[in-house]
Amino acid sequence: MDRWQAMRIFVKVAETASFSESARQLHMSAPAVTRSVAALEDAIGARLFVRTTRSVKLTEAGDRYFDDCRRILSDILEAEAAAAGSYATPSGTLAVTASLLFGQMYVLPIVTDYLDAYPTMAARTLFLDRQVNIVEEGIDVAVRIGHLPDSGFTAVKVGSVRRVVCGAPSYFEKHGVPTTPQQLKDHRIAASTSAWASPEWRFAREQRVTVHPSLQCNTNEAVISAAAAGWGLTRVLHYQIGPALLDGRLQVVLSDDEEPPLPIHVVYAEGRQAPAKVRTFVDAAVTALRANRLLN
Repeated sequence: MDRWQAMRIFVKVAETASFSESARQLHMSAPAVTRSVAALEDAIGARLFVRTTRSVKLTEAGDRYFDDCRRILSDILEAEAAAAGSYATPSGTLAVTASLLFGQMYVLPIVTDYLDAYPTMAARTLFLDRQVNIVEEGIDVAVRIGHLPDSGFTAVKVGSVRRVVCGAPSYFEKHGVPTTPQQLKDHRIAASTSAWASPEWRFAREQRVTVHPSLQCNTNEAVISAAAAGWGLTRVLHYQIGPALLDGRLQVVLSDDEEPPLPIHVVYAEGRQAPAKVRTFVDAAVTALRANRLLN
C-alpha cells in the first residue's frame, strides 16, 4: 500500500464526507477509494469512519488521525515545493500587519508596489492599533513600533519614531512657543484617547507633566486636524504628522525634551525557511522604510 496516497485519499474523504465525491475529485473509481481507506484502517488497526447509507463521519480516532494526516501532507507538499523551486519565486497570498495609521500611511504603499512588481501575488493587510498574534492570525510579516519581547521571530530594525508635541504656526503666533514641558499647562491641549494615550506626558530627564486637555478625541487623526487648524497643541508619534510637517501646517516644539525614540522593526516568523513571498517583501519593506527620512 502506498501510505502517502492512502493518507491523501483518507483526507479527501474526510473533507468531503463522501466516498463518491472524493473519487470524482481524485479521478478514481469509488471502489478504489473504498479499498484504499479499508487498507489504511487495517494497517493502523483502527476504524476511521462510521459509514451509513446517508452519511460518512469520522470516528474519534479518525478525527485525530485526520489532523495528523493534514499536517504530514502539508509538510510533504512544502518539501516538494522547495525542491521544485517555488521557494525561489513569490507565490500565494501575503499577509501583513501594522498599527492602523502607520499601516495606512507607510506600509500600504509598499504592499501595492510589491503587488505591481509581482502581479501573480495577492496580499491581505491587517492594520489595527493592537498587538496581532502573528502565528494565530496567519500573518507573514509584521511592522512593529516599540521595543520587542524575546521571541523566536526574525526582526530587522528599519527606523525609529518619536513622541512629539506640535502645533500650527498660526497658534504659535497668537499664544507663543512653549520652551519647557511645564509651560504646556498654559496652552490649549487636544489629546487622543486611542493607543499610546495617557494624561501624563513624559519627557527626557524624567520630566513629567499631567495635561488637562480641553479637547479629547478618540482618534489621532482628529487631534492632528485640530492642531493643524491652529486650535491648540497635541502630542503624537511624529510619523503620524509627516505630511503636515513637510508642508508646514505643523511644527514640532520641545524637541530637546523628547523621550528616546521607539524603534521600528520588520518582523517575520522565519520557520525552517522563509518562502520567497516573505523574503522578497521583507527586502522591499526594509529598503523603503529605511529610505523614508520621516522614520529616521
